[in-house]
Order: sequence, then C-alpha cells, then structure tokens
Amino acid sequence: MCAAQDESAEPFVPRSRDLETLSSAAESCQGCDLYRDATQTVFGNGPRHARVFLLGEQPGDVEDRAGEPFIGPAGKLLDRAMAEAGLDKYELYRTNAVKHFHWRPARGGGKRRIHQPPEYRHIAACRPWALAELAAVQPDVVVALGASAGKSLFGSGFRVGEARGRVQKWPTPKSGAEDVPEVDVVATVHPSAVLRAPDRETAFKAFVADLRFAAEWLADEDG
Repeated sequence: MCAAQDESAEPFVPRSRDLETLSSAAESCQGCDLYRDATQTVFGNGPRHARVFLLGEQPGDVEDRAGEPFIGPAGKLLDRAMAEAGLDKYELYRTNAVKHFHWRPARGGGKRRIHQPPEYRHIAACRPWALAELAAVQPDVVVALGASAGKSLFGSGFRVGEARGRVQKWPTPKSGAEDVPEVDVVATVHPSAVLRAPDRETAFKAFVADLRFAAEWLADEDG
C-alpha cells in the first residue's frame, strides 16, 4: 500500500469527461486503502447535465452492497426532504466525496458493519473523482451534504455551521480545480445527521429549509 501522503485517485481518473467512462474506470480505483474492505466502488448517478449536484460523504452499508448512492435510510430521508423542498430527485446528480465504504466490524462479533467517518486523507485522495464528475456535469448549484463534502471542495478547515444559509463560489483560487467551471455551493448537514438528531423533527425542518434555499437560489438565477 502507498504511504498516506502518496494516496490519490489521480492515476486512475481518465481524461474523459463521459460519466459512463468515469464510472467504469472508478471500479478499479485503488487510490486509498478503503478499496480493500469495501464491496465495490459506488460512483455517482443522475442526468449528464443536471443543474443540481448533490455531494455527500461516502456510501453506507446498503449502498456498498448495491452499488448505488443514497438508497439507504439517509437516502430515503433525503428523498423526502427534497420533495418537500421542491427538488425533483430524478433531475439531480448524486454522488459522494468518498467512493468506498469505510467501516469496522461490530464489537463482539457478528456480521454488522459499523460506519466510520472517512479521514481527511481519504477525502483528499478521492477528490479527483469529484472534480471529474463536476467537470462532466457542469451543474449550476452544488449542495454539499455534510462536513466531508465541504472538505472535499474547500479543504480541511471547512465547517458546516459556518457555511449554512449562504452561497459560496467554487472553485476558490486555492482549490486546485482550475479546469472546473465556477459553480455556486450551498452547504447543509448530511441526512444521516438528521436521523441521529435528538429532535429529529426540528432537524428535518432545518434540512428542508436548506434544500429549499438551494432550489430558490436556482429559480432566482433563472430570473
């Protein structure tokens, strides 16, 4: 295995900006150590020229087994929130900052796989895939779902609480993504954070409000 500082998906990312080509190439990615224990790469999906680009954290247990993003409990909550916010899930491109499931075995044995947040080195290593997807889709708005998504775009200092409720331009001068067209970014929590919230109803309403903010921003851009 490569040393952590050498981890990167860059050698595995083709120059093509065709999503099918990118997805096929990602199947063999070994840009970081997460591929060793994951069932498969979980690449993004959605329309080629989607106006809204949802960027999450990483696939969960259900997504890892099925090979599709956002189909587990958090994905179902996301679907409900998007419907309330006026976003059509079939018109969005959905992907994750990290393409392999990071997990540990349950303590005491058993078959349960316990989700582990990706380390920043995993996010940084997988970033070339997110950049390639952004270059291919060229959306008008990116919705960053959670800290890992924000760190993929803005670096390790990103904080969701500081970014919610406003629009940020990306790429920034220091982002190293000069080939990606400028896009507006709206940040919110990851839907799994809503599922874990002590007051889930209040957290869900705030989540919907963030998504509605993105939808209204898009409508305003249309004039």
